[in-house]
Amino acid sequence: MDQLPPGAPHPTTPTPVPGPAEPPPAPAVVVAAAGRPATGGTAWDGAHIVWDWNGTLLHDIDVVLEATNASFQEIGMPPITLEHYRELYCVPIPRFYQRLLGRVPSAAEYEVMDGAFHRHYFARCERAGLAADCADLLADWTAGGGTQSVCSLAPHDRLLPWVARLGIERHFLRVDGDLGTGTREGKAAAMARHIAELPDVSAGRTVVIGDAADDARAARHSGAKAVLYTGGSHSRASLEKVGVPVVDTLTEAVAVARTLVV
Repeated sequence: MDQLPPGAPHPTTPTPVPGPAEPPPAPAVVVAAAGRPATGGTAWDGAHIVWDWNGTLLHDIDVVLEATNASFQEIGMPPITLEHYRELYCVPIPRFYQRLLGRVPSAAEYEVMDGAFHRHYFARCERAGLAADCADLLADWTAGGGTQSVCSLAPHDRLLPWVARLGIERHFLRVDGDLGTGTREGKAAAMARHIAELPDVSAGRTVVIGDAADDARAARHSGAKAVLYTGGSHSRASLEKVGVPVVDTLTEAVAVARTLVV
C-alpha cells in the first residue's frame, strides 16, 4: 500500500493515514550507501525499481489490522476482518473511513480515528519485519545491474531509521517518505518528484512495486510501469481492476518487473 494501510507510521505529528497511507513527500534524503553496481553490462543496466514500504517491503498488515481494531474499540465501532479491510481500503484515507461508516466522517471524527490508529500502530510496529525473500531480492537486483529506491507515504522521520534498522538501506539510491506537507490524495505527485530526482534513471525503464491501487496510479502519472502485490492492504480482486500485473509474492513481482524493462 504505500499508502500505508490504515496505519502508516508518522513522526512527531501523526500523518492522516489509518493504514498504509502515505502522502507526497517533499525534499528527500539520498542514501549514500547505495552506489551503482559495477557489472560488465547486463539486461538490467539502467533498469530501476521503486518500492513501496508499508505492506510491500515491510510486512505489517497484521499489525495494521490489530491497530485498526484497537482504535475501533475505543470509538465504539465493531472489529473488522482482514478480508473486509482489504475490500474497503483505498486512498485517500478519508474515503476508506467513509466506506466503513457509510457516510463522510467529520473533520473531528477523522482526527480522532486517525490519532487512535497511529497510537496503536506505533505501539506495535516494531513487531513488523521484512516481507519474505525481500533481502535476497534486493541484493540480487543490485548485483544484476539494476538500481532501486523507496517512495512511501510513511513519515520520513520514521522511514529512514526503519529502513536502516532492518539492514537494507545500502540497496537504495534514494529513500523518500512523507514530510507532512502534502495532501491526502495519494502518491502521484510524490512519485513524479522521486523519479525525477533519481540520478541516471529513466521513467520508461522504471517499475513501481506496491500493494495499493494508488501505487499503480502514481506509476502511470510518472511514466513508469507497475506491478501490484497482494500481501498488503488490497484484495486481489480490487488490484486486478487496475489493469496492471498482480502477483502474490515479491519474488514474482521482481520476475515480472524484469519482463517490463527488457
